[in-house]
Amino acid sequence: MNDTSGTGDARRPRRRTLVAGATAIAAAAVTATLAVRESRSAGDVPARAAATPAPAVRRSATPAPSPTPTAGPRARSDRRPNILFVLTDDQPKGTDWALRQTLDWLGRDGVTFERAHANTPLCAPSRASIMSGRYAHHHGVLDTRHPAHLDQHTTVQRQLREAGYRTGLFGKYLNYWRPADDPPHFDEWLLQEPVAYTDGHYNDGGTVRTIPGYDTTVIKDRALAFIEKSRTDERPWFAYVAPRAAHEVNVPDGKYAHTRVPAWDGRPSVFETVRADKADKPPFLRAAHHSFDEGRALRARQMRTLLSVDDAMRDFRDKLRELGQLENTLVLFTSDHGLCWGDHGWLRKSVPYRPSLEVPFLMSWPAGGLAGGGTDDRLTCHVDIAPTFLAAAGVTPDTPHDGHSLLDPRNDRHHVLAEWWWNRQDKVPIHSWASYVGKSEQYTEYHRGRLDADGRPRGSGEVLFREYYDLRADPYQLANLLHGATAAQERRWGIPGLARELAAARGV
Repeated sequence: MNDTSGTGDARRPRRRTLVAGATAIAAAAVTATLAVRESRSAGDVPARAAATPAPAVRRSATPAPSPTPTAGPRARSDRRPNILFVLTDDQPKGTDWALRQTLDWLGRDGVTFERAHANTPLCAPSRASIMSGRYAHHHGVLDTRHPAHLDQHTTVQRQLREAGYRTGLFGKYLNYWRPADDPPHFDEWLLQEPVAYTDGHYNDGGTVRTIPGYDTTVIKDRALAFIEKSRTDERPWFAYVAPRAAHEVNVPDGKYAHTRVPAWDGRPSVFETVRADKADKPPFLRAAHHSFDEGRALRARQMRTLLSVDDAMRDFRDKLRELGQLENTLVLFTSDHGLCWGDHGWLRKSVPYRPSLEVPFLMSWPAGGLAGGGTDDRLTCHVDIAPTFLAAAGVTPDTPHDGHSLLDPRNDRHHVLAEWWWNRQDKVPIHSWASYVGKSEQYTEYHRGRLDADGRPRGSGEVLFREYYDLRADPYQLANLLHGATAAQERRWGIPGLARELAAARGV
């Protein structure tokens, strides 16, 4: 989870570090199957048989279970992995200092995906992509105000639950979700909406109430209780844990309110705002003048809220170790998108630049071969998460995915699609954009159009502005090479081909 957008890193492509055992997992997934048990409660949807990997499970160091079920871990006949998914909010890369315990766990005993991206740098569209494995233009949640546009049949929680998993949601779900509405396909939930750091408003298993306490701690404790139930419930479980951190307005837990955050010297993109001329940037960004001091202050506030997330990760690890489930639990930690700390004068997400698009992304599953502290430099994005979870569970997807399982090292791509729609939150004319993010280059088009009151795109789609960056030579995206470029230069850079590939990815 290194800060690849920090100073001094030209982000040269590196040879992919293949995860030990990953090839064996992919081969085993083709042949191994497990019979999924019938549901044991009236509220469960009947399970179906599903193919699953059969990796060799390393022996746990946990002592043998006690004959008394409540006194120790209980052996499970269903050897499919548990899945713990932790999703932070607005957390960019470069936040390692606040996550030392997380890195000690997942960074040392898992795999760090160094080129992970949000497909849409906005909360609800990003979360819908995570749940469905689909781009926003396919799942239809294009802003933060229309969660009903997501087809719940496409979600990973539905498919896991039907395959016999016990499912739980703890924290943020989708913006503007009605608090009284239960989240579909979860057996247990503590859903927070609207999201707040202290004394939050929750749908607690169907009862809407205020729960006193700090958001991250309340959510963590409820997720731990859900995991604890596996002492007596043999089903594998899926826990979706989504605290508010590190979203603005940042309110740290009291014990971290005055914690000193290490100094930050910024990066070249932060100081671009002091240039007399940003004519190579789109019009709305030329007018953006947030400063380095503002970015540095935002960074410090975010770090303090993430310290509580780090504590939660420590407690999750301790609970899994206590239950003897540390080896056979797939843990994935990431953020819904990044955030600019004054880069190009911008202090938000929603723009097609690396600090806004890139996210921390760590995954561990020792029993499945994901261990050892390796790195993986494949281009990775949010639409890969649902396919990865289903592959680990041995479930064949029954709805289309735009992503692919990261468990198979043969799955790779030469570019990521990122897209964003000008919506009602922004009064100034930002316009909509779509971006082709390759391993060494990025091409972006801004289109005429915005979302209507129902969250549907309207407008001609005419291309208004374009950007092209050589990410090897210019990792901070300071020089838009299309500014003043000739037709011959565009052909030499392959711009016509990139425009065709971008259009194909968008389905236009």
